[in-house]
Amino acid sequence: MPSPDEIATEFDAEVIAAFGRHLIVRDSSGRELRARPAGRRLSIVCGDQVRCEADRAHDELLVVEVLPRRTLLARANLRGESEPVVANITQLIVVVAPVPVPDFFIVDRYLCAATAAGIAGAVAVNKADLASGAGVDTGANKVDAAELDALSAAGYRLAACSAKSRAGLEELRALLAAGVSVLVGQSGVGKSSLVSALLPEAAVETGELMREEEGRHTTTASRAYALVSGGALIDSPGVRDFAPAVEQLDARTLGFPEIDRLAPDCRFADCKHLQEPGCAVIAAADNGAMSPRRYESYRRLRRRYSDLIGARGYRRDRR
Repeated sequence: MPSPDEIATEFDAEVIAAFGRHLIVRDSSGRELRARPAGRRLSIVCGDQVRCEADRAHDELLVVEVLPRRTLLARANLRGESEPVVANITQLIVVVAPVPVPDFFIVDRYLCAATAAGIAGAVAVNKADLASGAGVDTGANKVDAAELDALSAAGYRLAACSAKSRAGLEELRALLAAGVSVLVGQSGVGKSSLVSALLPEAAVETGELMREEEGRHTTTASRAYALVSGGALIDSPGVRDFAPAVEQLDARTLGFPEIDRLAPDCRFADCKHLQEPGCAVIAAADNGAMSPRRYESYRRLRRRYSDLIGARGYRRDRR
C-alpha cells in the first residue's frame, strides 16, 4: 500500500475493512490504504464514508471524520447502549444452514433490526445441496421448511444455495445485484465461503486475515467486496446472539411486519400484543394466521427490549 507521503493530505474514502481500530479505506481512485481512527471516541464501521488526513510526522493515515450515514445497522450491548455494526447498506441477508442448527430467534432479531433501520431483509439457506418436501436437507440435517414459509409469508425474500456445489449461486447473485448487502448470521454457516464462491476471480480466502501493527494476524471483523454482477457485498463475523438497538425499534411492532399489518385491528391503540383483550396479533397466532413461533419470538424480543430499556435507565440513575 502507498505510504502517507504518496497520498493527498486530505481526502474522502470508503471503509472497506474494519477490525477494532485497524481499517482499510478505498479512495476515489480505487487505492486501498491502511488507516486508523483519530481519537478513541470516533466509532467507525465497514461501509462508512469518511474523511482522511495523512499524518506525515508519524507516517500514518488517520480517519478524522465519519460522514453522514444513509443507513446504519446497530445492535444493543448488555448495557442497552447502541453499537454500530455496518453502515450505508441497502439489504441485510441472514445466512442459515442445516449445520449449525439455525436459531430462528436470532434470524428474527436481525430482520427486525433491518426493518428498524430502513434496510431490506432477506434469508439465504447455505449448504442446501439437497432439497426435500420436509425442508432444505443435507444428510441427516435440514432447515425446517415451516420456518422458511413463515419468513416468506412475513415478506422476506428467500434464496437456497451452496458454496460447496455452487448450486443456487445465480439466484443469490440476482438477490445481491442491486445496492449494498451485508451477510450476517451464526458462526459456521459459511458466509465467508459464500463470498469466496461468489468472487473466485478475487481469490478471496475464507477467514481473510489482516495484519496488525504488532505483526500478529487477526480475522477481519467486516470486509466489503465489489461484485462483478453488480452491487457490493459485506461479510460480517458470526455471532452467538444479537439484539437490535433499542432506540431504532418501533415500540409498537418491534420490527415484525406481520404485527405491523395486524396491529390496526387490535381493540386498544397501545396494545403490546401480550395479554390484552381483543388483540388481533394474539388471535392470529392462535388461529395460525401468524406463525406461533414468530409470535413467541416477538414475545421474547419484547422482554429483551424491556430489559435493555431498564439497563439504560439504571445506568443513567447511577451517574
